[in-house]
Amino acid sequence: MTRSLPVLAALLMLAGVGCAGCSSTVAGQASPAGGAGVAALPETPAALEALLVREVPSGLPRVPDDELDPPAGEKSIDDVAGYAEDAADQRRVLADYGYRYGWERFWRAGNALTSVFVDQFSGSMGATSYADDLVRNDAEYYGGVPDLDPAGLPRGCAGMVVEEPDPHLGLAGPAAFSWCPHGVFTVSVAAAADTPEAARAEVAAVTAEQLARLPRG
Repeated sequence: MTRSLPVLAALLMLAGVGCAGCSSTVAGQASPAGGAGVAALPETPAALEALLVREVPSGLPRVPDDELDPPAGEKSIDDVAGYAEDAADQRRVLADYGYRYGWERFWRAGNALTSVFVDQFSGSMGATSYADDLVRNDAEYYGGVPDLDPAGLPRGCAGMVVEEPDPHLGLAGPAAFSWCPHGVFTVSVAAAADTPEAARAEVAAVTAEQLARLPRG
């Protein structure tokens, strides 16, 4: 099984070469309503993994990490940089952003698919810059128009709905996306469903839960 729903790190072409002077597309830092988060920042990938959502509202079954190509689960800076055509340049960009590690998780049944990506940085500026890159690249790839103040998502997140995606891009139905910088984290959620409304509802619920599980940092 190949990875077929963004945010796809394999498709990233990070726009910036560093954080200094980066302009922000995502509207600030995301704050989940009522989410208290947890006390301490994770200091290892395993500690980060413990903070990821376990289930999704749609009830889709979890896809084992090793059934994806490349595998989901833990991501290092070399893993993420290796998805780009110029891995050395992308590694330099990620290092400048202060990338530490990330974790990816997928759920799927038939054409329905939900993904959660959480990446941790050494500071909030790197997390925001990375989220900006994800917004630009996913919007360009899928031909969607990002909403920088979307209804149903926490303030600070960007969102997008693609009602009729090109099937050659790996989406068999309407898809929704969110990108949220949250302290030192970037949270990216995507869902494909039977209807745009179902995809949007899945993304909104998963995004809110994931943000609530993370410390502010």
